[in-house]
Amino acid sequence: MAKPPRKENYNRAVINSIRDHLIAREQTVAVAESVTSGHLQAGFSLASKAMQFFQGGLTAYNLGQKARHFAVDPIHALGCNCVSDRVAVSLAKGITNIFCSDWGIGVTGYATPDPEQGVEELFAIYSFCLKDKEITTARIDVEKLDQQNVQVLYTNAIYQSFLDVLKKH
Repeated sequence: MAKPPRKENYNRAVINSIRDHLIAREQTVAVAESVTSGHLQAGFSLASKAMQFFQGGLTAYNLGQKARHFAVDPIHALGCNCVSDRVAVSLAKGITNIFCSDWGIGVTGYATPDPEQGVEELFAIYSFCLKDKEITTARIDVEKLDQQNVQVLYTNAIYQSFLDVLKKH
């Protein structure tokens, strides 16, 4: 017998605060995800009135798609396995153009070790852009857990950081 899937533990209070800030300002957000693999989109979609602030998002896992959709520089991306501040900023800026949103969130990183790439530590790099202006780019480091828990940890950390930025801007 199949077991029911694990319940995601998105921080609904933070998501609702983000919603309230964006709706009050008549602003919207869109997300470009890699390492979080759609978790940011899923969490935002759970908010009531999501259609009033959340434009949508794209998940792109490989360099080809990141270059095609988000104008990620392929030469730079090859040199860093698509994981860098520069890639995160390109994702955040690119998604604002694709979805005509005010805010863009871009995230890339590792949810599992990748010994072939020499990656043992798990981390994500995310960026928030307001239209074409980079507002914040930062790194999240986590301990090794199963991939889904790592993705949810990244997601909640990004939500909290985004709320902190919204309170300042």
